[in-house]
Amino acid sequence: MEDKKLMKILKAVANENRFMILKNLRKSKELSVGDLAETIDLPFRTVSGDLSVLRKANLVQTRNHYSKRLYSIDGLNFPKDLLNF
Repeated sequence: MEDKKLMKILKAVANENRFMILKNLRKSKELSVGDLAETIDLPFRTVSGDLSVLRKANLVQTRNHYSKRLYSIDGLNFPKDLLNF
């Protein structure tokens, strides 16, 4: 993995909120912004912004399901070494 990509991933994961989002997605497989916000007790807007950072780092992916956007860990791009947290 190139250094620039690794730095982007490490910066994204180093934030406590984003780490908790990833931890919950790993456990639940797929959640909406609202579900994540409720689960980790953070404002919707904060979780939405953190998910945007995680998407830009290619750590999470989205899927539209009716009127909801569901987030999950991007299995193709997520570094395998980080999956054991």
